[in-house]
Amino acid sequence: MKKIFSLIVVMSMLATICPAQVLTQKNISLAAAKKIVAEAVKYAQGANAPGGAIAVVDAGGNLIYLERLDNTFAAASEVATKKANTAALFKAPSSKLENAINGGRQALITVGHTFLQGGLPVVYDGVVIGAIGVSGSASAQQDEDIANAGLKAKFSE
Repeated sequence: MKKIFSLIVVMSMLATICPAQVLTQKNISLAAAKKIVAEAVKYAQGANAPGGAIAVVDAGGNLIYLERLDNTFAAASEVATKKANTAALFKAPSSKLENAINGGRQALITVGHTFLQGGLPVVYDGVVIGAIGVSGSASAQQDEDIANAGLKAKFSE
């Protein structure tokens, strides 16, 4: 009995000496997502984009905010969200993966993401905290230009 009691005391002492570690992770807020979309919309309107859906996702690729401009085809919302999801999860522009496929790495298409130009990671303090995806403007390049404009939004912790 005395040995069991001693063992319990030692175990409880070790538990206080070696506490579990908890990770903290930065992630994009709704307010930051809205600022990013506002910058992207401003650019799209200034560049006379015929439309566009602009999606912002968190670091896990989950939708935070979406705005679809007038005259944008309905599927653009889904495509923009998937481009953003791809950029967040791969921590790279979606065009990088599209270029890899076009360059001969066709096996990437089996992964199940949207490898089309227009998705860009949102980086804060060197960490990917989310991503923006754009679809439905005049071209793939304009999609990416609109996404880049959104990344110029100023936000802080």
